[in-house]
Amino acid sequence: MPGGGLFSSIFLLHLLILSVVCQDLSGPVFIQEPPNNVDFSNSTGTEIVCQARGSPFPKISWTKSDGTPIGTIPGLRQVMENGNLILPPFRATDYKQEVHAQTYRCQSENELGKIISRDVHVRAVTEESGYEVDVYREYVTTGNDALFTCRVPNFVQDFVEPYAWVDDWGGKYYRGTRYDGKYVVLPSGELQIRNVTNEDGFKTYKCRTKHRLTGVSKLSATAGRLVITDPVGLSGPKFPSVSEISSMRSKSHSSLSLNCPAQAHPLPAFRWYKFKEGTAVKSPVRLDDRIKQVGGTLIILEAKVEDSGKYLCMVNNSVGGESVETVLTVTAPLSVEVEPKQQVVDYGRSATFKCNYKGNPIKDVYWLKDGQKMDHSEDILRIESVKKEDRGMYQCFVRNEHESAQATGELKLGGRFDPPEFTKTFQTRVLKAGPSVQMPCIAKGDPTPTVTWYLYDMEIESDLSAGVTIGSFETAGGEVASYLNITQARTKHGGLYKCVATSKVGSVSHVGMLNVKGAPYVRHMEDMKVVAGKTMTVTCPVAGYPISSIVWEREGRQLPINDRQRVFPNGTLIIEDVQRSEDAASYTCVAKNEEGYSARSDLEVSVMEPPEILPFSFGERIVNTGELRQLLCTVIKGDEPLKISWSMKGDNLGPGPDLTTSQLGSRTSMLMISSINYRHSGTYTCIVSNAAGSTQHSTELRVNVPPRWTVEPTDKQFAQGSDAKVDCKADGFPKPQISWKKAAGSQPSNYRDLDTQINSNVKIVEGALVLKNIQKGSEGYYLCKATNGIGRGLSAVIYISVQAPPSFEIKNRTQTALKGESTVLQCEAKGEKPIGILWNINNKRLDGNRDPRYTVREEILSDGVLSTISVRRTERTDTATFTCVATNAFGSDNTSINLIIQEVPETPSELKVLDKSGRNVKLSWQAPYNGNSNLTRYLIEYKPIKGTWQNDIDRVLVGGDQTIAGVFSLRPATSYHFRIVAQNAIGSSGPSDTITVETSEEAPSGPPVDVRLSAVDQHTLLVSWKPPLKEHWNGDILGYYVGYKKNTVGVDKPYMFETVEFIKERGTEHSLQISNLVVFTKYAIVVQAFNKIGQGPMSEEVVEYTAEGAPSQPPEQVGLTTLSSQTIQVEWKAPPEDTANGNIKGYKIVYGPSKLWYDVSTHDTKISADTAIEIHGLKKYTNYSMQVLAFTNGGDGVRSPVMTATTEEDIPGPPQSVKALAMTEESILVSWQYPEEPNGRILEYTVYIREIDRSRDIAPKSYKVNAVQMSYHVDKLNENSRYEFWVTAHTSIGEGTPSTKATISPSSRIPAKIASFDETFTVPANKDIKMPCIAVGSPAPDTEWKINEKSFVKTDRMRLLPDGSLHITNVTKEDMGKYKCMVNNKFGQDMITHNLIVNGPPEPPMVILTSQTTDTITFKLKHEDKDDQTPVHGYTVHYKPEFGDWEEEEIGFGTDEFTLQNLWCGQRYQLYVVAYNSIGIGERSPVVNTRTKGVEPTVPDARSFLEVSAGSVTLSLNAWQDGGCPMIYFMVEYKPRAQRDWTLVSNNVKPGGNFVVLDLNPATWYNLKVTAHNNAGFSIAEYEFATLTPTGGTLAPARELGEGEEINNYAKASIMYFLTNLNLVVPVVSALTVIVIAIIVICVLRGRQNSISKEEYAQFYGAMNTMNGRMVTMRKDGLPYEDMGYVPPPNRKLPPVPGANSNYNTIDRIKKGKMNEVYAAAKSGYATWDMRKSQGPTYDEIPYGDGPGPRGPIPDVPQHYSQVPPVPQRQAGGSIPGQEEDISPYATFHLLGMREEAKQAMMNGHQTMPPTPGNGPMTPQHTRQNAQTMNPRRSMPNQGQPMQVYDAPNCDYEPPKNFQQNFGNPYDCPEGFYNGSIMSSVGYSQVADYSGMPGQKMTQSMHGQFPPPAQPHAEFSTDTVIYKGGPPTMNNLRGPLPPGEEEFPPPPPIRSADTSLNDSNSTTQSNVTSECSEAECDREPLVKDSRGSSVDPSKELTTEEMRKLIERNEIVQTNGLKPYNTVNV
Repeated sequence: MPGGGLFSSIFLLHLLILSVVCQDLSGPVFIQEPPNNVDFSNSTGTEIVCQARGSPFPKISWTKSDGTPIGTIPGLRQVMENGNLILPPFRATDYKQEVHAQTYRCQSENELGKIISRDVHVRAVTEESGYEVDVYREYVTTGNDALFTCRVPNFVQDFVEPYAWVDDWGGKYYRGTRYDGKYVVLPSGELQIRNVTNEDGFKTYKCRTKHRLTGVSKLSATAGRLVITDPVGLSGPKFPSVSEISSMRSKSHSSLSLNCPAQAHPLPAFRWYKFKEGTAVKSPVRLDDRIKQVGGTLIILEAKVEDSGKYLCMVNNSVGGESVETVLTVTAPLSVEVEPKQQVVDYGRSATFKCNYKGNPIKDVYWLKDGQKMDHSEDILRIESVKKEDRGMYQCFVRNEHESAQATGELKLGGRFDPPEFTKTFQTRVLKAGPSVQMPCIAKGDPTPTVTWYLYDMEIESDLSAGVTIGSFETAGGEVASYLNITQARTKHGGLYKCVATSKVGSVSHVGMLNVKGAPYVRHMEDMKVVAGKTMTVTCPVAGYPISSIVWEREGRQLPINDRQRVFPNGTLIIEDVQRSEDAASYTCVAKNEEGYSARSDLEVSVMEPPEILPFSFGERIVNTGELRQLLCTVIKGDEPLKISWSMKGDNLGPGPDLTTSQLGSRTSMLMISSINYRHSGTYTCIVSNAAGSTQHSTELRVNVPPRWTVEPTDKQFAQGSDAKVDCKADGFPKPQISWKKAAGSQPSNYRDLDTQINSNVKIVEGALVLKNIQKGSEGYYLCKATNGIGRGLSAVIYISVQAPPSFEIKNRTQTALKGESTVLQCEAKGEKPIGILWNINNKRLDGNRDPRYTVREEILSDGVLSTISVRRTERTDTATFTCVATNAFGSDNTSINLIIQEVPETPSELKVLDKSGRNVKLSWQAPYNGNSNLTRYLIEYKPIKGTWQNDIDRVLVGGDQTIAGVFSLRPATSYHFRIVAQNAIGSSGPSDTITVETSEEAPSGPPVDVRLSAVDQHTLLVSWKPPLKEHWNGDILGYYVGYKKNTVGVDKPYMFETVEFIKERGTEHSLQISNLVVFTKYAIVVQAFNKIGQGPMSEEVVEYTAEGAPSQPPEQVGLTTLSSQTIQVEWKAPPEDTANGNIKGYKIVYGPSKLWYDVSTHDTKISADTAIEIHGLKKYTNYSMQVLAFTNGGDGVRSPVMTATTEEDIPGPPQSVKALAMTEESILVSWQYPEEPNGRILEYTVYIREIDRSRDIAPKSYKVNAVQMSYHVDKLNENSRYEFWVTAHTSIGEGTPSTKATISPSSRIPAKIASFDETFTVPANKDIKMPCIAVGSPAPDTEWKINEKSFVKTDRMRLLPDGSLHITNVTKEDMGKYKCMVNNKFGQDMITHNLIVNGPPEPPMVILTSQTTDTITFKLKHEDKDDQTPVHGYTVHYKPEFGDWEEEEIGFGTDEFTLQNLWCGQRYQLYVVAYNSIGIGERSPVVNTRTKGVEPTVPDARSFLEVSAGSVTLSLNAWQDGGCPMIYFMVEYKPRAQRDWTLVSNNVKPGGNFVVLDLNPATWYNLKVTAHNNAGFSIAEYEFATLTPTGGTLAPARELGEGEEINNYAKASIMYFLTNLNLVVPVVSALTVIVIAIIVICVLRGRQNSISKEEYAQFYGAMNTMNGRMVTMRKDGLPYEDMGYVPPPNRKLPPVPGANSNYNTIDRIKKGKMNEVYAAAKSGYATWDMRKSQGPTYDEIPYGDGPGPRGPIPDVPQHYSQVPPVPQRQAGGSIPGQEEDISPYATFHLLGMREEAKQAMMNGHQTMPPTPGNGPMTPQHTRQNAQTMNPRRSMPNQGQPMQVYDAPNCDYEPPKNFQQNFGNPYDCPEGFYNGSIMSSVGYSQVADYSGMPGQKMTQSMHGQFPPPAQPHAEFSTDTVIYKGGPPTMNNLRGPLPPGEEEFPPPPPIRSADTSLNDSNSTTQSNVTSECSEAECDREPLVKDSRGSSVDPSKELTTEEMRKLIERNEIVQTNGLKPYNTVNV
């Protein structure tokens, strides 16, 4: 019907709407529950997701674990509306434990219930909370295993874990890599070292940890070391500080290790055991691939829960054994599932929830209902009778110490449940007796409830006699109204009334009091029976009102009388734990009122005992059939009568054939089974009851019963496609297992198991075989078997047959055929025959007659029919769907065959490039016809453009469904040919058209190779490398970055980089020396190549030490200890380790006598490897000086300060000489000299005298003599005897050795003799001296003194003493000489000679220069007076560069030749030497002037220096010759030829290699200016070049434009405006004429007055103004501020360099901003200004005069030229009061008084001040030192005298006396006295250096007439000639001053050297000033080199030609012009 479909649609729509409206409500369920643990970092924060579903949608909230709700805390915690909890990132200082270390719960709630999530433990970790990991030393015995532990602080143990170990020898060990080596990192992070040897103690070990939250990797702060001891004797196994039982916890599927760190000798054997759970039985641990043992450590990989348990490690050796137990707990995550998840239960029925949980361990199981904990801890929750309040959400929780899990189940109520509910109830009332009373109780509910009334818990009904009626009826609203009516209230009607409404779904009650006023009344109480042990509660039924008291009595005693009884004021009595013996009695309730009336009633209470059964059972064994069993049920307690019965399976048991029950007395019943069979298997229960209650006891009887059929299967037939089921059931005990099998063939044999997997159609359900959608293949024999282990079991064989219509196994299939070939289509139909077959093509009947290529055949098979179609010579049109239709009596079926005729695909088209990069090309193409075979792939074929498709082809495979693909891994900067081929299963198409693609350049992809590093010296490393492999260039390599840094363990600093640039990489080896490195320091070097795209990867780090140096610090704490008279002990400590500069090989102890310490030849040296030594063999009682130094392979280190010590005293040596002189006939005078070796302080002498008698030996006599007395008078001698005398000296040690003996006899004939001895006296000047001459003789001798053979003449200073001695006061050197004392008398004469030496400070030595190099000066020292005996202890040489400060060096004693090292190259030096000794310092030697070798750089020609391309020019810096002084840096500038302004490229280009100036425009003429600096000065070269055209062509030479043609439009317009305005021209011309005339007159008058020309005055700078005569503003160095300017270099912009903190030496590519306005163009020109003095006057220069030469000496300066203010005095630090400070950094200076160019318009080329010689740019040496000025040697004026015009002399040689002026710079020196230039008054004349003396005539070459002769020191000359190529030009116009100050630029970036831009010692405002003094800068040449000019050097300019040249600013066509060095200040 047409309307049927519409009606069905409407019906379905209504059902859908109804289902939506009536959708079931459901409680909340979590769909994403928060995890147990949330750990996060304070820097990241976290979000905890909590999502739930339910209907209605539940509300989500968060609480703490105790249920306290939480809310949002701004910045710390936020509860989102979607239920998520966010803890945002926070500062460490904001950490709050109650927020960030808290346990939270998520709860979800709707009207159907509430659920709570598992505990969420939140822990925040603050990254600022630093921690350190430590490794301690471990003690181990040789041969045992050692175990290092990485000790992580407790507060981060959960987040930090060790994963690797390193040692200080470079070894690295990782966890889990291998377990069979010497070093094993255990899964728990410990490092186990196997079989420890002594060599292992030389290493230290550190562990590396990783923080799993922050990812921070740390190396342990301390390193562990093994303390290894060799075994001493035998020892049993010992555990170091390990308890006997330890515990360990690990997660499942993780790896763990159980340690057993025992040590013993001999080495022990380890064996691990595991205990069976709950027993003491242990078994060995089975080792396999998962469980390994390494030494004593048990390693378990991929731990399982079954691995949990107690393990025992047994350790044994021949001495003994030990063991340790470890309890292992392998945890598994907890998971819970509640079944069912939802159930609907009708009221009153039971409900069961089962909690299925997994995980380990499980400590607690509990249930929650709607978020409240239930008193239930079993896994099954059963609710026996469901009530309304049982509805809700139930949760099962499992938990352990670390986690918890939960699952939810919902209980819904079935049907309608409306429990009773009162809508109206009575209230408590008080009334008088008499009126009627009505008490309502109206209730509602579904089903309708019934109402019952109670009075004092006793049910009451209507009682007309008592006047009480109860009526109930159902209202129209379905409510039940019940009323209790009292006709006339009486006192007895009072009491506690209760109405109860009850239905099957619940009940409700209401209680109220009815108080009727009257006397007390107690109702009768029925006897009460109470069960023993229970609680008895009874309320006294009292009526009457008011009642004052209600009490209970027992046997006259008022209760309570024990602690089990409680009485309440309302009359309730409660007795707990009722006992028969104590509580069975009669109780009386007594009620009273205030009037004294009372009433009472008795209650009889009896106590009953319930029964109790003695337990019984059948035993644990399973009973076999036929056996006998009996049970006895005995009641051991309980009141009789007792009722005993038996039940089984809930049914009462009665007597039977095999089962009987019998009563044995009143308390026992017996159950007997005589012959047990399967029916008797079950649970038997004995039930006993009495009046007090009932009880029961059960036991199970288990009977082994063999299987027996309950349903035996039979043969079945089923229709194909239906669901077949065959029952097979059996019972028995144990319950039989039913299994099914199917015969493999057509016979009932060879049965095989059925496939009953989840996706299979074969199922076995409760023993039944279920075959879903049975097919013909399921037909066959089946076997059902039931077994339970009892007997052989049962089996049955059935046959299942399937009746099927025709069927095809494959409904649809595709068959392919190649075009042009034949193919056959088959369809096989199976089913009941006969079967008919029909063929269709594309749903049309196939007619074989219409197309002879088709042939159809049929074949009858045993189970069906096979039909085939043959197609000959297939064509593309044969692609079609062939349908085979089969039909029989049971139905029909069909199958379809899709025939596809296939061929190779056509060629792809439209191949094009979508995108490309350096290595990738993205291509697209048009897909071709696929030939009815899906394109399997495309082949993108490509090759280099120079390759062939046969040999160089590469292919990329692309899926056949894609038409866009990328080709990767190409080489950058390479041209390729691309084409594409399509492929299908048949074959490949032809290739597409070829396209050409060139890849882009990329940064190099490979590092340089063969990087080698070697030490050149202590501060230099040589790096050499080869370019990266050619395939990694990715373009043209432009240079390399060489990075280096100190390789310090634990310190990761960035590399400092040097740049090596060149034009083109040739593939050769490169090298670079890195200087200024730290001595003996390990450096890491990397090299990376770069091209124009960027830098490539770094090479592997290569490390090397710089060469060892000498220690830079002396040993410390040197101490000397005197041990004896010849031994001193020296002790010291090694110098600081960081100053050793190498490996200290030993120490040298230099020592010698202190008084000769200055003479190094007196020094001795000892070498010691230790830090203490004893020096023996020293002189006794001698003061020694000692120094200690450490030495390395790099040399001797610094000596320690001189320490002195004196050896101890010893016995003295003999006195030197002894004289015995006769004085009288009986006396002799003995004299002696001081001992040569006193060996201490002489305390006294002993004089020995002995009479010589040959006949006998006479003992000598001795006499003690004071130490100051050197003679002794012996008297009372015998004249006839001969005596011998000798003397000994004494020290504190004792008496010394005797002197030689003197023999004499007293005599009356006494000749003149001298008791004194010849002596040499050495005294300092101005001291007094006494020369003794003690004479004896008789008669008294005459004494005569001679001094140097001249007779003594008494003077004020010289006189004779009475004893004959000569006394001289205040000796001088003139007193030196020989002093003779002669005595004589008539018997003889004697003479002594004294030598007097007077010492003072030494005379100055002669300094003789011997040689000079670029950095050294060598000289010899000689003394003029060879006879001078004044000792010299050493020399001090003082030296200074020409414009530097004085320095000094010490020259040791005995040094004849000395070399000053590390001097500045090409600099003048002054030096002098002073000698010194112990008395003082002598006069200084004459000052010697000399210089080191070297000159400023030599300018190269353009061909060797420049290489020009279209967009850049490459400078070959190596083309510059350094003049003997190493190049420091270059400054590069350029500009377009038509512009004035120069663009600074870089002011700090490192010498060597190539430098590229980029960003040039093609086909453009440029000027290039390069300034080269070395220590000798700088040179400037200017070049002109044209860049190439974009195609590589060159420009034709352009016509040179004059300045007039180049002047800008603004200047032209200004001139024309001025010349055409007569109002301006006339006044200006008139004023200029007057000024010129006045100047000429003044000059003429002055010239005549002084009779000299202005050319004869020497020019001085910064001292006067000649324009207007007013005072000059002076700088502190004597220069006028107004004549100086400042221009900053352009702001520098560095190209990107690798690394954030790298220091690359890179090229600045700065282009000056364009000047858009004509005015701006006019005022530019690289002019320099000082904006602070923009209003100051302009100063003309003061002309110089010529020195000695053709014009004679320079005359005195006229008085009116001297009126110059005094030079301001400097304050501390070099500043001048009231004046501005020094020039700003990087300033460009121009002194108009010094440079002739200042008279022209602003010129280009002013240079920044060069650095101090010897230093590169931007080093601390460039800062101005204290009191250093532009002329550091300018003298200050004498106090009180007028300031002189000229500064102090500054010449290299002393000027002749006829020159009175003081010259302050080289230009002030007379010609010939200085190797420099003299500046002419009219310009720069060419001046060469002459060596002639003052007054020498100038040669004719000065005037250009003859070629200049070769000059001495020509390499140091300053040749000055102005040169500029091109035609004559107009004078430049000076533009106006710039309006406003220019911004000071930032300082350029530092290079690799660690040099500071600021120097704290600077006293000027300019902390960074590349400055030089005036003369120094004047010496530095500035060279301009213009191409295209020809100069004949044979002729030179005259002075007049030079003057004209400068004034006109044009070229003078002479042959004497050549490039010149321009003076630069």
